[in-house]
Amino acid sequence: MTDQAVVTARKPRADAARNRERVLEAAKAVFSVGGPKASLEAVAKRAGVGIGTLYRHFPTREALFEAVYRREVEQLSDLAEQLKTEGSPVEALRRWLRSNVEFVATKKGMAAALALAAHGMSELHAYSSDRLSRAIGALLDRAVAAGEIRAQIEPADILRALVGMCYMNDQPGWQASVVRLLDILVDGLRAQPNADAKTDARAQIKADRPSASPRAKAAGKAARRPARRPAGRR
Repeated sequence: MTDQAVVTARKPRADAARNRERVLEAAKAVFSVGGPKASLEAVAKRAGVGIGTLYRHFPTREALFEAVYRREVEQLSDLAEQLKTEGSPVEALRRWLRSNVEFVATKKGMAAALALAAHGMSELHAYSSDRLSRAIGALLDRAVAAGEIRAQIEPADILRALVGMCYMNDQPGWQASVVRLLDILVDGLRAQPNADAKTDARAQIKADRPSASPRAKAAGKAARRPARRPAGRR
């Protein structure tokens, strides 16, 4: 076989890989928006391929869902690894959580548009839960070690809060609302190194405060006692 023949033989595989990646990227964009226009035909059109090409790569709706889902989880895991060495630890955590909003939006859009059965997603859920818990756990550990986040926070707690925020609202523009809520959540997780010192100071002031003298106590009781009516007056 000549070199040209080898190149020709390999070209379809390279084209197929590029088409598959284009379909996955288009599916993410289409299903993140959601709505009645989030269809397989819309995905194929955005990817610039025919519907037949889409089905050759993903014979079923479930196959497309699983491929996009796993790709998103892998990208979030890679992002966590990248953020572990970049910028402020707490801001790295914030950026990672914001990226998760896009992931949940894609998942919600696909589940609705493709009419996928929830009971068939248990394996994917276990896969994503493990990968995402490890990813956010690494970011949390770094933020705690830097003294920026409180230590008693579990990765599963934050993931549950994130999912709850994303699913409590299906109105247009819900992603922006969730990002604002995430900022509130992250700010609430921040460590407060002076909190214990302030509490101890207040307790000490209360302990050092002199107790009321007998005369002051008597005056207080007199002030609370109801006044007597003069004799003869009704």
